[in-house]
Amino acid sequence: MQKVLNSKKLGYDLLFTLQKANFINLEELQRFFQDLPVDPYIKGNYRRRRLSRFSITDGKVVKLPHGRLFQSKEYNPVVGDIQREFHEIDDALVVHEDFTRLLFAFNDACKLYSDSREIGVHQIRTTCSATNFGNPAPEGIHRDGTDLIAIFSIGRNNVQGGETHLYRSKKESPVFNKTLNPGELLLLNDREFFHYTTPVKPLNDEIDGTRDVFVLTCPSLLS
Repeated sequence: MQKVLNSKKLGYDLLFTLQKANFINLEELQRFFQDLPVDPYIKGNYRRRRLSRFSITDGKVVKLPHGRLFQSKEYNPVVGDIQREFHEIDDALVVHEDFTRLLFAFNDACKLYSDSREIGVHQIRTTCSATNFGNPAPEGIHRDGTDLIAIFSIGRNNVQGGETHLYRSKKESPVFNKTLNPGELLLLNDREFFHYTTPVKPLNDEIDGTRDVFVLTCPSLLS
């Protein structure tokens, strides 16, 4: 676990933590990344995505009605100020015990560090080939405009790159930089840090590469 500096905005001075989520069966979850629809808002067709919002009520995961994602251009200069709509996360994944474990773990942090009780779950596959590299963060160094973010690495197949950086300021060097290996979960305070993930390209140019992650946010930014 890593913790740096001091925060005046969120309780218990959380800034970021990195941990191994040994309670999650990665193979069980990765099979749900095989049929993700292409993200229609990003040029290049290298990103595939589903998105749903949830709450934890009376000890149970509750899937909330379909919503549209909105970020201002202040936070997302590439696709900000538009309502984005994505396919919902697969129903079989929603009820999977490993997926619900992930949401419960994130919700425990949300109870301490956010007044919101709504969680957004982005299921994202970034693909790459010899002629089309994948960019997990086309908006560059940015904040999402939420309270808490968790990035959970599910799988990396035939890829190099995809290193996650955290910054106190866009003009400063990163205070954290690491390629998240499958099973590693990075929890960060979005009010305190900018974040960025470097592009990915294949290790073997003859085969397409993939990087699979869940990105969880609280609040969800869906309406």
